[in-house]
Amino acid sequence: MKIALLGYGRMGKAIENIALDRGHEVVLKIDKNIESYSLEELEIDAAIDFSIPDAAFKNITTCFKAGIPVISGTTGWLDRYEEAVKICDEHKAAFIYASNFSLGVNIFFELNKKLAGMMKNLEEYGVEIEEIHHTKKLDAPSGTAISLAEQIIEVNERKKGWHLEKANDNEIPVFAKRIEDVPGTHTVSYTSRIDDIEIMHTAHSREGFAKGAVVAAEWIKGKTGVYTMKDVLSSLLE
Repeated sequence: MKIALLGYGRMGKAIENIALDRGHEVVLKIDKNIESYSLEELEIDAAIDFSIPDAAFKNITTCFKAGIPVISGTTGWLDRYEEAVKICDEHKAAFIYASNFSLGVNIFFELNKKLAGMMKNLEEYGVEIEEIHHTKKLDAPSGTAISLAEQIIEVNERKKGWHLEKANDNEIPVFAKRIEDVPGTHTVSYTSRIDDIEIMHTAHSREGFAKGAVVAAEWIKGKTGVYTMKDVLSSLLE
């Protein structure tokens, strides 16, 4: 495959290493100004976006207009997500956005949904989420922690939202910690007077996130439409 990297920071470099190891070619590396490139001439099979919030929407939709499938893990731009989906559909492109592309995290998401369904009527248990990342991570809480909270809210009628640290009774408290050189740890805890139940995912490096993004790019090649990592995961676990 011919891959374009939209954003060439630490994640972009990790993705490049994985892509090359899997036999792909990186034909374009962009930091910000995507409009200065002739995308059609490069015959790009898929673009992987780990840029910055201010650049993500332009990067993604410019690729859609060139008919290029996009895998995006950039957070902080999702107020324009529906607009991006519309442009994707108009140009018969393909798109996967995920707050986390790690295959392990996406299995963790499925476990979180299952556990949330089991716990939803047990009022004696409180629920909270903790995420720990490296000190250079700018957003808090992480997109992964927000996704975990939203999955719980979807099935638990007693929870109407989430809040960073201080939460009302009908909200899920989300705690964000920043510690040097921590790739990412997420914990969902249910606590009662009698006992505690926890599920946790701990990343040991960025390799898992990078590999998941490349696997998603391999999967989406030749497709049109909007998908999720659940679609990718389902095909891998068949």
